[in-house]
Amino acid sequence: MKIIQSIPFSLKLVISIVLLIGSSLLAIQLGAADTSFKDIWNALMATGEGDYYTILRDVRFPRVIAAFLVGAALAVAGAIMQGVTRNPLADPGLLGITAGANAALALCMAFIPSASYLAIILACFIGAGIGMTIVYGIGISTKGGLSPLKLVLAGAAVSAFLQAIADGVGLLFRIAKDVSMWTAGGLIGTTWQALVIAPIIIVGLLISIGGSRQLTILSLNEDVAVGLGQKTALIKTILMATVVILAGAAVALVGNLAFVGLMVPHIVRAIVGSDYRFIIPMSIIIGGLFMICADLIGRVIYAPFETPVVAIVAIIGLPFFLLLVRKGGRQFG
Repeated sequence: MKIIQSIPFSLKLVISIVLLIGSSLLAIQLGAADTSFKDIWNALMATGEGDYYTILRDVRFPRVIAAFLVGAALAVAGAIMQGVTRNPLADPGLLGITAGANAALALCMAFIPSASYLAIILACFIGAGIGMTIVYGIGISTKGGLSPLKLVLAGAAVSAFLQAIADGVGLLFRIAKDVSMWTAGGLIGTTWQALVIAPIIIVGLLISIGGSRQLTILSLNEDVAVGLGQKTALIKTILMATVVILAGAAVALVGNLAFVGLMVPHIVRAIVGSDYRFIIPMSIIIGGLFMICADLIGRVIYAPFETPVVAIVAIIGLPFFLLLVRKGGRQFG
């Protein structure tokens, strides 16, 4: 790891971008339908015709873009949560945020059947905020105050409760199939229309990059941050609101995905260190790279059938989570 840490950040960034581009091209090329890089080029230049070009332009292009955005959003949301709470086990999927978005999505579909896509997105944001508020409220109200263990336990309990609400609403209103299509944690059927949410995620990522310096100071010691004149309450509010935006948007796009926000920031810290000015940009790239690769594996491992990407992520994420617990939450690497 010392060798990796000694490499200039700019070189690490270039290498990660090259890997991201390479994985994106492979994800576009490979699948149930065989296509070539020439087909991809023609599709990009809008000079191709036929079924293959329709598959590339209308199915694989938006799917790869969605995978990148979701991976980047969840990775950055996890990094911010770990920095603000100084809890190495923090993750949007483990602390009630994605479960809250799922529950709100189900309620919106049940009581407002004609809700537009933007209305569903707004519902996901509200649900994510409520889920996070409940978890933190429980953690703070317990004897001894907030701790990483209490946060994880409260998150697990609240997530199970909110997921039960989503499932119950789906069964009661006979919309279980529609809800499951949103919350299964997959990218199947992603269209250009669904990417209307992309600007929201991009804004959230830009805010995260802008607040990375303050987050670095905050993650080390809150007293130091106050001593340096930082308005810690305001900074925390902005950063956690950004987490809600990113996690809510990710759920609205592909449903519930745990572990991405847990794993990627630890991997990134092993590569670039503890400075969030480097962690946030690298998390965007590595998070997107991870999700693109996970989705690609799900598409090709049993082609022409698809393995849900949530299963691929869980297979990787659960051992990682257990390893972190065994290490006492210390930095991975």
